[in-house]
Amino acid sequence: MTPEIFIIHENPEWLPPFAAAFTDLGENFSDWNMAERDLDLSQTPPPGVFYNRMSASSFTRGHDRVPELTSITLAWLERHGRRVINGSRALQLEVNKAAQYAALEAAGITVPRTLVGLGLSAVDRLLSQFGDGPVILKPNRGGKGSGVAGFESAAAAATALRAGEVESSIDGVTLVQNYIQSPRGIVTRAEFIGGKFHYAVEIDATKGFELCPAEVCQIPGQEAAPQFTVIDTIEPALQSRFENFLEANNIAIAGIEFVTDAAGNSYTYDVNTNTNYNPDAEQAAGRNAPAAVAQFLVAERDRLSVPNNSTAAAA
Repeated sequence: MTPEIFIIHENPEWLPPFAAAFTDLGENFSDWNMAERDLDLSQTPPPGVFYNRMSASSFTRGHDRVPELTSITLAWLERHGRRVINGSRALQLEVNKAAQYAALEAAGITVPRTLVGLGLSAVDRLLSQFGDGPVILKPNRGGKGSGVAGFESAAAAATALRAGEVESSIDGVTLVQNYIQSPRGIVTRAEFIGGKFHYAVEIDATKGFELCPAEVCQIPGQEAAPQFTVIDTIEPALQSRFENFLEANNIAIAGIEFVTDAAGNSYTYDVNTNTNYNPDAEQAAGRNAPAAVAQFLVAERDRLSVPNNSTAAAA
């Protein structure tokens, strides 16, 4: 059988930019929507390249347990030696922000101070010992900024918590985190394709935590959507640490978000292994990341046609 390209996902609304990129190359892919699939573990997977785009935010679309089915599917593919882009380790980090922070710190990357609690009563206890300064509460399994809330102090966060104004994470684990103030109100999302830096996007974060760059993420009726501006470089040492982190964790395609404080210190707070791209920002900059992703996947598929390369390791 001729190797194919398979895209594993649960949200068809995010696929059109990639479908257009494949069409422009005269290529196609097989759509594996995990919200509509099942699995026979006794079967052998088809040959090809499997690109995992499972999202931590799947629960916001009624797909609470689809990541679990996807994890089984990835294990099945990897057991059969299939080439998996963003495999089991990537999914593990996608749905577990606290695990992201541990992996980032292992790669020498600074993250905000973070306390982790199971259940909202534990969060109340953690807030009582958090100390001064603004704080963020965020779900361990989040996505698109869902459930993230910022407060001027731990006391204000505790008041909101006791008033029932704080959402619980779908996995029951909530993070209590230092809020890092950017003097420009900007956060930066660095995009990587094939494990290498592609470009970065500066994002106006003054309107809230809904920072998903995909066009379908923009909420109708909002007075002003977040502004995205493509930039060509980030600090070289940080770029190198990010690339080493991705290699160590077998992640090929990702967006990594960080914020830089007034002293010039950068803090990394999110790794998106199901990354999307903002079409307006790309058009203004003359860039096309979906095209680069498609080209990368086609190249990986073509490598499978080379003798002795049909069982490439997952990454």
